[in-house]
Amino acid sequence: MNRHLLLLTLVQGLFLVNNVTFIAINGLVGLQLAPYGWMATLPVMGYVVGGALAAPLVARTQARFGRQGSFQIGLLVALGSALLAAWAAQSRQFGLLLAATVIAGYYNANGQLYRFAAAELVAPHWREKAVSLVLAGGLLGAVVGPNLAAWTRTVLPTPFVGAYLALALVALLAMGVLALIEFPPAPAAAAGADRGRPLGQIMRQPAFIVATVGAALGYGVMNLLMAATPLAMQVCGFEFGATAQVLQWHVIGMYAPGFFTGHLIRRFGALAVMGAGVVLNLLCVAVALTGVELTQFLAALTLLGVGWNFLFTGSTTLALTAYRPEEKDRAQAAINFWVFATMAVTSFASGALVTTQGWTWLNLGSLLPLLVTGAALAWLGLRRRAASAGA
Repeated sequence: MNRHLLLLTLVQGLFLVNNVTFIAINGLVGLQLAPYGWMATLPVMGYVVGGALAAPLVARTQARFGRQGSFQIGLLVALGSALLAAWAAQSRQFGLLLAATVIAGYYNANGQLYRFAAAELVAPHWREKAVSLVLAGGLLGAVVGPNLAAWTRTVLPTPFVGAYLALALVALLAMGVLALIEFPPAPAAAAGADRGRPLGQIMRQPAFIVATVGAALGYGVMNLLMAATPLAMQVCGFEFGATAQVLQWHVIGMYAPGFFTGHLIRRFGALAVMGAGVVLNLLCVAVALTGVELTQFLAALTLLGVGWNFLFTGSTTLALTAYRPEEKDRAQAAINFWVFATMAVTSFASGALVTTQGWTWLNLGSLLPLLVTGAALAWLGLRRRAASAGA
């Protein structure tokens, strides 16, 4: 691990502090301010809708200003949106809270590119490990995020205003760390130089399709269950401290495997690791369906986190094989758009399902995307086996 990769790992961790705190509090603040209960997770949805809308703009700013400039713009947006969300909570304006979370989506779209930037900081044969290690930086979010929400939610008279203000300070800290990183300059494009294949051609590749399916549906299922957990646990009578503990172990499950997922991918291949992620997510659902005690929430959400890590890291590694360096901005933006679009749907569905149908039906509904992901992995695996047999 070189110094710049280590610093990017820290920036990734601070990004996850923001994400985890948002997940922990936005649904609860939404429940306090929304006119109807089923609208409670709309602020969570706003964060990912903003990310989907911002993905094409982020691709352009990445091409125009490079990694350093674009990432710093994202952190400026994170700072401003956190302050706006604090004002929304203080003034009890649900619409303003939604606007703040949609704006924050620009930071979300930027932060989702940290893992791709990690692969550019190391030699080609180290890319899998670099992606995995930077994602492991999310452990900082696992430790700090839930505790930050718990410590700051009542520090000011209006609940959770302090948490949003704390996120503004986190953004300032991330800006300072990011300034110390030197990203390799993008190759200068000569006039009339080849910009690579059309995006449609890139997206029709089997590896790109499966990488996108794995990233989008893996993130979608994780988001569906994670966003609903604070609401489900509140309905079941748990205090916020218990919810923070469950989210903490969930995020540990998401990012602790980052220390070895890269090794597993190099040894067994991306498809095998992604398949293991699908199996772990199915085990999560099985545990969640057995009951609603604290231990069951803990076990289910931890399994969900590890399953997400295998799916997402494997998908990112698989995607790296499907585009050329000159195509990276468009290809990465396309993947992230589908990730955010899927998360937007699941963010809304999580609140609607858990408040109208309950925790059990929410978990049963997650089986369909998991089966689709498994089928996509099997399809690509069979294609590759047939190609090897015919070679």
